[in-house]
Amino acid sequence: MTTNASNSPLISSLHQALGESAVIANPDELLVYECDGFTISRACPVAVVFPTTTEQVVSAVNICREHRIAITPRGAATGLAGGIVSVLPSVQLSTARMTNILQLDLRNRCAHVEAGVTNLALSQAVANSPYHFAPDPSSQRASTIGGNVATNAGGLHTLKYGVTVNHILGLECVTSDGCVHTVGGATGHDIGPDLAGLLCGTEGTLGIITKIWCRLIPRPTAFRTALAVFDSPRLACQSVADIIAAGITPAALEMLDGPMIAVIESVFHLGLPATAQAALVIEVDGQDLGLDEDLAAIEAICKKNNATSFEGGRDPARRAELWNARKRTFGAIGRISPSYCTQDACVPRSKLPEVIDHCARVCNQYQIRISNVFHAGDGNVHPILMFDETDESAVKNALAASGEILRYCISIGGTLTGEHGVGIEKLPYMSDMFSPIDLAMMHKIRTTLDPTDTMNPFKVLPRPDHPPLDLLRPARHAPQ
Repeated sequence: MTTNASNSPLISSLHQALGESAVIANPDELLVYECDGFTISRACPVAVVFPTTTEQVVSAVNICREHRIAITPRGAATGLAGGIVSVLPSVQLSTARMTNILQLDLRNRCAHVEAGVTNLALSQAVANSPYHFAPDPSSQRASTIGGNVATNAGGLHTLKYGVTVNHILGLECVTSDGCVHTVGGATGHDIGPDLAGLLCGTEGTLGIITKIWCRLIPRPTAFRTALAVFDSPRLACQSVADIIAAGITPAALEMLDGPMIAVIESVFHLGLPATAQAALVIEVDGQDLGLDEDLAAIEAICKKNNATSFEGGRDPARRAELWNARKRTFGAIGRISPSYCTQDACVPRSKLPEVIDHCARVCNQYQIRISNVFHAGDGNVHPILMFDETDESAVKNALAASGEILRYCISIGGTLTGEHGVGIEKLPYMSDMFSPIDLAMMHKIRTTLDPTDTMNPFKVLPRPDHPPLDLLRPARHAPQ
């Protein structure tokens, strides 16, 4: 891999292949592309290219290989783990202009889309049909289907419907040798290894996803949505564990703690009491028959755990109001903190009360403010650590607290990530979750599909032969 800063032949080749309007190489313009939602680690790429077809993706990959420069795939950059940071001098390859919905095959419950189609655009395209695309990350207004696949994104309704990989029938991808591969397809009946499943969640390290066959499933015809308020996060978490233990599977079961309730109430005015320390937003869906019984059982559980109020019903306007507020919680944090880091681990639901208490203790130790809003039903916790990014000691404390939280979640039987991916942020903790033998096998798969180490290097898998990356120092040059 070259570290030569003179890249004019590279830029000329990209201009010739994709057109000048599809290439950004001006240093001032490149500043916009130095990070994703994990703003602690930043590094400008050499260039950003915007292909509009698979053929142009192939051309860009071949040019980068000829010039021995890395490729960093990019979707909408809504990721929260530094997955698009250019650790080595690299070309970011954005699929943001590949926005065609190629086919809606409702008879076979399949949508064929390009990687740059946003999650919301696909949802809107099938809105008047009996079917829907179930994954619904909070960033769905901007996040792309290709990006959802790359990180195996979840969403508010993951508890019942699963993560992105559960709704992917097939993929088209371009590997580092410039070859186009199709794995799976419209029927989802592939022979041999589940290669589409393998590619989901690999964050562009095995190839660039260009097209996706998405599974469409029947749309629920009835809903009951509830809001339960508690005096403590522990009581709310206990209610979550009790609801699942009772054999009820809500479509969504979300939790907000006191600080987050205060922020949300100041923006959306949902009518939550100022003294509330936790709230659950709960939804059951499906056929109308039986939903009232589920809602009554959930209310009884919440009240057994001393809920101070419980509001439930079928009003579509109130339902839309609650979910709109929930999906915009992270943006609302900007009202109370200049910077924040959102963690993402999955833990056994029965451990949620202990996890919330532990997060509070760790952040108190490091003098970091914390707020929680997360997918409680599937144990996917998202502690939000708030700090001042201009204060280096505060950033170090936020990273240290994040590390302690992640290691604790792993130690009690949890996982390192539920939906945000590993990126660059969680590299130091992969060895806490996986044995050297496990990591070696993952490296074998990676080097088999990317022998030139071109695709998003220094992401997802730690390098045992290289010291840990310094997240606080922008990696504008290749590690020596």
